[in-house]
Amino acid sequence: MLDVPLLIGGQSCPARDGRTFERCNPVTGEVVSRVAAATLEDADAAVAAAQAAFPGWAAMLPGERRARLLEAAAQLQARSGEFIAAAGETGAMANWYGFNVQLAADMLREAASMTTQITGDVIPSNVPGNFAMALRQPCGVVLGIAPWNAPVILATRAIAMPLACGNTVVLKASELSPAVHRLIGQVLQDAGLGDGVVNVISNAPADAPAIVERLIANPAVRRVNFTGSTHVGRIVGELSARYLKPALLELGGKAPFLVLDDADLDAAVEAAAFGAYFNQGQICMSTERLIVDHKVADAFVAKLTTKIKTLRAGNPDDSESVLGSLVDVGAGTRIKGLIDDAVALGATLVIGGQLQGSILQPTLLDGVTDAMRLYREESFGPVAVVLRGDGDEALLRLANDSDFGLSAAIFSRDTSRALALAQRVESGICHINGPTVHDEAQMPFGGVKSSGYGSFGGKASIEHFTQLRWVTLQNGPRHYPI
Repeated sequence: MLDVPLLIGGQSCPARDGRTFERCNPVTGEVVSRVAAATLEDADAAVAAAQAAFPGWAAMLPGERRARLLEAAAQLQARSGEFIAAAGETGAMANWYGFNVQLAADMLREAASMTTQITGDVIPSNVPGNFAMALRQPCGVVLGIAPWNAPVILATRAIAMPLACGNTVVLKASELSPAVHRLIGQVLQDAGLGDGVVNVISNAPADAPAIVERLIANPAVRRVNFTGSTHVGRIVGELSARYLKPALLELGGKAPFLVLDDADLDAAVEAAAFGAYFNQGQICMSTERLIVDHKVADAFVAKLTTKIKTLRAGNPDDSESVLGSLVDVGAGTRIKGLIDDAVALGATLVIGGQLQGSILQPTLLDGVTDAMRLYREESFGPVAVVLRGDGDEALLRLANDSDFGLSAAIFSRDTSRALALAQRVESGICHINGPTVHDEAQMPFGGVKSSGYGSFGGKASIEHFTQLRWVTLQNGPRHYPI
């Protein structure tokens, strides 16, 4: 069992009132981590520590800031085993956590490279002798709120570019992966960023609403970023608006995967299976809607069914398991309800659907209609549905018939045809002949509609985590009308 204290001002500390909560393995029920349950005063202290560290971190030369972030990336990668050891918090496979560490380290390296790319502009002025500039400067304290499903990637993403831009950070850890999020803070502390530059707060699940509002309301917090469900994202967005804090929100998805009539079906099947079922479908980019031209639909479904038969879900410690567990038993019950609703209304259960505790076998349904909850609701599980259409325009209408718009994919041998279609898909991300699940540290990552607004990743993040200022220098006399 892991003991998980708070990280405030460079120090490991318990909650002020000594309270803790426990996070259990969803498969075995064993306690994985005993975690400090922060009070409102702890939240205040974390922000105060970040505020105190801000002047020194913001004034640091970019080369030194880059060196420290590169050291953090190296240490993160070197400690991969510690992150994998905490995978029991979410029931994920070890290979998923290993991939998390690799991409998170890349995010720190990419952020390090951005420290010298935070530039401004010289703007011609109509005032004689006036030299006008637009400068990007650090904002202050940034609040990052990260989820559990890709815990190393998404918590690192919440803090890497804010740090590169000269801000200090408070990370509110997920209640479902607190040990992993706390370990990220420790890695950054050990890498020498400085006391208070990164602070990590964990809270009991029941305390989350009060802790989040307290953090957002704090006058020292100048920016907010959140990755998670659309439901909670709306709450964070509303709170941020109430306290006039700009927010970057990356929320839910229901990714469409279009298979045109000329697609390479074998390649499409491999990408669809990866996109739908990797990490048990618990990825914001996961493929949920397989939108297939009638001409090839039967063949595609047959090939995909054969593939799914090779993807056994089970205890991650079982060597025969290809897929692991859902995050908890409640997730399985919720997703099974979506499956049962679709079947009761006439959908065909092609394969899967068996639920045992938190283990749900990968599932494929055909004949899904808009009368079924699975047509619109995000399952966030190992479930994909087949929607059939005649021709590209019909497939496009089905793809865009969703409140979500994060990731999408199109398979076709005619790449020009696919590219023209991609430009009309309502999503922040679209991959041609590749899976919906694809992330790289330097790419702009964000969605539209109910999938949120703004983009993480490389240069796209700079506008969110800096303040654009107009500064002028008057050379010589200036005429005034009075």
